[in-house]
Amino acid sequence: MSHDVGTPDLPADLAPSRAAVHAASGSRLGASHPRQEGPTDLRLVPPALAAWATAALILDASQVWAAGAAVVCLAAAGVLLMVRRGGQRERVASARKERAPRLSQVSRPKPPHPRSTVPARLTGPRTTVAAVLLCVAAAAVSAGLHGADLRRGPVPALARQYATVTAEVEITSDPRLTRPRVRGDRMAPTSVLFDADVRQVEGADGTAVVTRAPVLVIVDGERESSRVAGGASQPPGNRRSPWMELLPSTRLRVAARLAPALGDGGRIAAVLRVRDPAVPAVVGEPSAAQRLAGRLRAGLREATDGLPADARALLPGLVVGDTSRITPELDEAFKETDLAHTLAVSGSNLTIILALLIGPPGLAQRVERRGMAPRLGISLRTTALLGGGLTLAFVVVCRPDPSVLRAAACGVVVLLALATGRRRSLIPALATAVLLLVLYDPWLARSYGFLLSVLATGALLTLAPRWSAALRRRRVPPRLAEALAAAAAAQALCAPVVAVLSARVSLVAVPCNLLAEFAIAPATVLGFAALAAAPFAMPVAKALAWCGGWPAGWIADVARTGAALPGAGVDWPGSWTGAVLLALATLVVLLAGRRLVRHPWWCGVCGVLLVLVVVQPPPLTRVVTGWPPPGWRFAMCDVGQGDATVLAAGEGTGVVVDAGPDPALVDRCLRTLGITRVPLVVLTHFHADHVAGLPGVLRGREVGAIETTGHEEPMDQVEFVHREAAVRRIPVTRAAAGEMRRTGALSWQVLWPPPRPAPAPDGPNDASVTLLVRSAGLRLLLLGDLEPPAQRDLLRSPAGALLGGVDVLKVAHHGSAYQDPELIRRAAPRLALISCGEDNPYGHPAPSTVAALRAQGAVVLRTDEDGALAVAGTGAELRVAGD
Repeated sequence: MSHDVGTPDLPADLAPSRAAVHAASGSRLGASHPRQEGPTDLRLVPPALAAWATAALILDASQVWAAGAAVVCLAAAGVLLMVRRGGQRERVASARKERAPRLSQVSRPKPPHPRSTVPARLTGPRTTVAAVLLCVAAAAVSAGLHGADLRRGPVPALARQYATVTAEVEITSDPRLTRPRVRGDRMAPTSVLFDADVRQVEGADGTAVVTRAPVLVIVDGERESSRVAGGASQPPGNRRSPWMELLPSTRLRVAARLAPALGDGGRIAAVLRVRDPAVPAVVGEPSAAQRLAGRLRAGLREATDGLPADARALLPGLVVGDTSRITPELDEAFKETDLAHTLAVSGSNLTIILALLIGPPGLAQRVERRGMAPRLGISLRTTALLGGGLTLAFVVVCRPDPSVLRAAACGVVVLLALATGRRRSLIPALATAVLLLVLYDPWLARSYGFLLSVLATGALLTLAPRWSAALRRRRVPPRLAEALAAAAAAQALCAPVVAVLSARVSLVAVPCNLLAEFAIAPATVLGFAALAAAPFAMPVAKALAWCGGWPAGWIADVARTGAALPGAGVDWPGSWTGAVLLALATLVVLLAGRRLVRHPWWCGVCGVLLVLVVVQPPPLTRVVTGWPPPGWRFAMCDVGQGDATVLAAGEGTGVVVDAGPDPALVDRCLRTLGITRVPLVVLTHFHADHVAGLPGVLRGREVGAIETTGHEEPMDQVEFVHREAAVRRIPVTRAAAGEMRRTGALSWQVLWPPPRPAPAPDGPNDASVTLLVRSAGLRLLLLGDLEPPAQRDLLRSPAGALLGGVDVLKVAHHGSAYQDPELIRRAAPRLALISCGEDNPYGHPAPSTVAALRAQGAVVLRTDEDGALAVAGTGAELRVAGD
């Protein structure tokens, strides 16, 4: 038993006062876990910000400027420190002369502040300025050296000459695929990209030069089986491209063409474009650490092979940042809901894993701490070592590139803040992490990802605790208050930067992040467990992955549901001016919110209005916007350079003819029209500008069947359509002339192509399914992309007699110049609609076609100028409305 050996008999004026933290505890014995917070220490913030700005500026400067800036800053810092030291010596000497001994008096020294651990000689404005100058000098040196890497050696000069070379390169990142994109009526081949360092280059004369230059390697024309046009995923087990199997640190020998770097922020010296996508020629195996990481990542992919598509794609992304299976459709949903941070390795991944070791972070240094470490009898010091080992393993498995290092540093900062409960003292720790990372890799100073990580971490350390306390004071449950405060704080600080990148502001980001937050931890823990078990016991790994697939699937469902809401986001200026405006708007909302919380009824009204803006119920939207017009019969969606039209077939029901080139655009159009049921999708032909948007039509809707032309070219798009249909178990049929169908008040007849046997068409355009539609007294002629040879054949066919006097004509082939004048005269439409993209490179619609239509008395409207179009009325009264 211990006894207090203090001085209880001291006079009252000399007795130490009870610490405020104990006096305020409400307990006679004081607080059991006192936390005394001093003022926020911001001394390291100016040096970190100065180093950040210097690195961003010096990267493009010459070595002379970088060296000059470093020398000037070092000299200025030296002068300031010498002046500071000289002045301090004079003050100390003067104080000694003036001080007289007072031996007759007993004085008690004032105890130092519990957080005042920094000697006074290190404080002061001169010292702070000197520290800033020293950090600026260090950043200038580091940025100058990294910037010089892009300018030295033969690679930059060869790139300016577009030279074809044989080079030896060392891979520095994981290979990745370009997103599928439509070029005209074709889907552009998917390319494989990876970062690399050129270690040796051979010129045309065969002379080899050893160098080190960072480049972006592009392997053209490579098609990846796990991701195809429109975002569909292949069934597991299909062969992956050998280029996608390459690991970082592997050395290759490639014959390629060099080109200058454009649009990469200057981080690469050149682009190395490999023309022959044959099997890569490996001349150096990857390092042991990368081979181990590759085996673990491959094991996780194998363990997730049997999961549903979204979980199979998402779980490796949540755990180790492997996004090779993420489809463009799912990726877009995550961006729309501001959940894209879950697809990249972030500090939260490391925090979750370390929390499993030490238990709830707030108890990490208490006697009653939890987690695996105390249960196994591991001391705090050993636990810290194990945490360091886990951090190192995390970096190795997730690749030690700058983004992973940034995530590890920020994750450790957040964990330290939670573990010690000293959130204010962690601002210097965050500043230190920023400073060290910028000095290690100055290119981070220009990285939007790095900026978002720092802002999010700063929000968790500064705003989130205060907002959480405010919510708890208003009787919000503690855990919900912390989650809501963290999501709102991160969104408030990061939204302006996200707006610069996406030119859009998400209105569902906070609720979607809240709903996903509860599933991220179990998915991450189970995913890492499957990763660790895969090399030793694949059945166990598959079972763990199956368990982790449930929360991963939940996160994907949250993203898809949030992105599908009509008001999920609003367009915003994608510039720094727009970012400033959004920051000001956020500040106004926060200030107004502080007043609104005092009035629950007003809070409820604002909440209801926000829900209505996001959900946008069709009846309310129709009243407010007038779109779609009442009684609409036919709608032409604005999908850019492509075709997508809708025939009304009842409340919430429509027959879709073509799907356009972009799933997001056609999905948005169908949502604004209120279409939830599609009895039939007609794909007039298999060009990408008519079928690549099919996943957007099928997303969240009940689809009865898909009908296509019998001419199956190009084959890649034919396979894509059949694959999409097979995944959703939708039957696919072929259209032929003479076929007649009806659904409700809508009926249509197929006029083209003729049934087999028939002469082979000149191409996919001439095999377009052509429809004559009747709806509420209106006659509509939809020509697909028919060109003059097929148009003339159609006029000579038995269906030619039905073409006269139509009300609405969907002009063939986006209004191109290739039209048969006789068909235009025979149809004599009252209204001609043209679907084409703004500023398209084909000159659609052709002025001659527009003139010919107007000469026949037709009113010509086009989506590139008038937006989406909807036709309403009857045969006698025809009305058109634009979105």
